[in-house]
Amino acid sequence: MNSLRAALLLIGLLSVADAVAGLRLVLEPQGLGPADIEATRLLLDEAHAALPPRFVERLDRSVRVRWSDDLPANGYGRAGGDLLELNRDRLAALVDGSAASTSTDRPHGTVRRELLATVLHELMHLYDRAQRWDDSTRAQLARCGWRDASTGLVGLPAACRGQTDRRFTLSDDPRLLDLAGWPQRVGTRGEREAENHQVARSPDPYERRNPREFVAVNFEYFLLDPSYRCRRPSLARYFAEHFGWRPAGKPCPDGLPILNAGSDFARMPLLSLDPARVYEVDYLFAEANDAWASRWGHTMLRLVICAPGRPLGPDCRLDLAHHLVLSFRAFVGDVQLSSWDGLTGQYPSRLFVLPLDQVVDEYTKVELRSLASVPLRLTREQLEALVVRSAELHWSYDGDYFFLTNNCAVETLKLLRSGTDHPALRDLDSIMPNGLLAVLGARGLADLGVLEDPREALRLGYRFESYRDRYQAMFAIVRERLGVPQAWVEDWLDLPATERASWFEKADLRASAALLLVEQAALRQQVLLAQDELKRRYLDARQAGDGSLHEADGALQAILANSGFLSRPAELLVDSGYGLPQARERAELEQRSARRQAELARLSDQLDEEIQSLLSPERQAALEAVRQNLAWLRDHLHALHRASGGLQLPGAAAR
Repeated sequence: MNSLRAALLLIGLLSVADAVAGLRLVLEPQGLGPADIEATRLLLDEAHAALPPRFVERLDRSVRVRWSDDLPANGYGRAGGDLLELNRDRLAALVDGSAASTSTDRPHGTVRRELLATVLHELMHLYDRAQRWDDSTRAQLARCGWRDASTGLVGLPAACRGQTDRRFTLSDDPRLLDLAGWPQRVGTRGEREAENHQVARSPDPYERRNPREFVAVNFEYFLLDPSYRCRRPSLARYFAEHFGWRPAGKPCPDGLPILNAGSDFARMPLLSLDPARVYEVDYLFAEANDAWASRWGHTMLRLVICAPGRPLGPDCRLDLAHHLVLSFRAFVGDVQLSSWDGLTGQYPSRLFVLPLDQVVDEYTKVELRSLASVPLRLTREQLEALVVRSAELHWSYDGDYFFLTNNCAVETLKLLRSGTDHPALRDLDSIMPNGLLAVLGARGLADLGVLEDPREALRLGYRFESYRDRYQAMFAIVRERLGVPQAWVEDWLDLPATERASWFEKADLRASAALLLVEQAALRQQVLLAQDELKRRYLDARQAGDGSLHEADGALQAILANSGFLSRPAELLVDSGYGLPQARERAELEQRSARRQAELARLSDQLDEEIQSLLSPERQAALEAVRQNLAWLRDHLHALHRASGGLQLPGAAAR
């Protein structure tokens, strides 16, 4: 009787499969009893029902399904040709129902969910290989060296790939490869990166093995995880557009979670970024200086974010306190770069999110470099997609920084390409920050016209001038009034503080006001040198591993060790979820980031108290001399001001 029932079940399954157009899953019954067939039928029906209708229609074939004893013990399944094999070791648990409650250490949680995911995963491999080309297309590909449809188009020149009907392929689609983490390599005419650096917050590390596995793994989650469209929105959109269909999903939390890596440790770092409040995205370019790593400038993106309650429009450009900067930088525990390590890729490249005002101060006041902020010409859809993609990389990306081949310009170009899918970016190949801006302007993607009128550019925030010109203007007053021999403010600042002080008593009201401003520049310069000394002291001792760090270095070590989460926020949530954090993870993230930020604030205060003991005697003396100069000048200026009857300072109008 059991054998008769099994035969009837199999006949019913085969007749249904033959009657339905599109994909047909046909179970091979050898060695199976009625309960085995019934449990398998339920599994296959559930998998078939989860597939997009277009997938079923296009993969119009019969696929045999077999329970096999030949798979590895830890494997679940494999597919090739028209055969899908499942590991027979999992069959008993599927039949008695225990598979639904038996947990695993694999991504989907239970044995049954893993079996279901395996069927979908392997079917996607078959779909991805199902390339139907006519004879003329096959002839074109053969002239390019193509031999076997099972290998897809990988390895063929871009010109050949572009001539084909790629209706069924995903894993060699340039758009998918950009999103998946295999972007184009600079200077290689479309060749892709060999290694995937989207390493954090992954649902399954197996996805990074190659593009084919990436597609199959993400197809599982696209179909089975209702939160996939919230966790990986760019990929969810890609699959939905490809299939003209999307599965049911959960509502997504408001805003995109990001961590503000600003230096104000008293501020809550976790922010919620709403793409709908971003009015424009600017190419933010820091002009070059004489430092080795900065001689070609630095590329960033500026998010022009409207203040709450303000409608999208040009006035949003005035809401500077709300604007954020996306900056790919080499993260080295916040120590200064060495040129050799930058050439050999010894530093991680990460996407920092920073407040605009800090970036402006960093470049214009400390590094004495001007900034140009050039709007990018993007559609509303492209702009919001770019903001979403930025948040995804903020949580997933940890690359290698090379000054020449994977620098800020290259990283920014990859982000623009994957974020906007703009046709004019697909064949763009530029490795220098200044060169990339010029090319974006030439292709109509950057509105360089905003810089034509320097006064208007400054007034409207398209340009932020270096304080160097301001310091030089003040120094010109010093030269005029005191007759100092130096022609340039840099030469004056290179003098020892005591030698500069020897001129102070001769200064009148106007010259004293100018000297005060220039001496403030000297203090910023000394603070920058002190920071560099501390960072190098830490780095040298860490590399030596000889325990040579002084006890007072504890706060410095702790700050450097604990600040990495600001550029790699995934380390706060190593034990939960993938992709963009969702509601429950965000609550946990808020608590953890607040605790870490409070600790950084405490350590920063401690470091301020210990800073003198960490600096070399020479640096301490230089700092103290500048502080004494500033104190003397303030007192002298007040005395001259009182003597003049309280008139306006002559240098005020020049500021």
